[in-house]
Amino acid sequence: MDDLAVLIESQIPALRRYATALLRQREAADDYLVQDTLERAIHAWPQRREGDLRAWLFAILRNRSLEGIRRRGIEVGPGALTEIAEAGVDPEAAVGARDVFDEIAVLPEEQRSVLLLVAVEDMSYAEVAAVLAVPIGMMMSRLSRARGRMRAFLNQAPTIVTGHPRRVK
Repeated sequence: MDDLAVLIESQIPALRRYATALLRQREAADDYLVQDTLERAIHAWPQRREGDLRAWLFAILRNRSLEGIRRRGIEVGPGALTEIAEAGVDPEAAVGARDVFDEIAVLPEEQRSVLLLVAVEDMSYAEVAAVLAVPIGMMMSRLSRARGRMRAFLNQAPTIVTGHPRRVK
């Protein structure tokens, strides 16, 4: 059991980041999603197939997230993703980061998950495909669409990229 705790414990910070990004509520991410994921993982440990522990834990977390959102009606809170950003960032950069996080939040779930797993958690395409239980080609297509939407957003928001004043419509 000690070996299991060591293996899983090293994954907790990444699980918290991903859960917070999915729910946009740090308390719900920690209290509900990460805790539930860890409980499930420990319970299901004997039935686990050999393979990538990280991908397995992230798959559990994502599935629990989707189930919880549907079943319990968990609401996504505005602006909570900014908690992920580094402390001590200058205010202008913080506004830009908040805008990017808000844009990520409006991506369709399957695009948001792919983008977060690749860009934030630095998972390989194969790992992400395993987490999402989709073929790698489908995962790459979702990632391409997510990146395209983010690129279009960044092209419309020069403050984030260049620090110039925002355009007001």
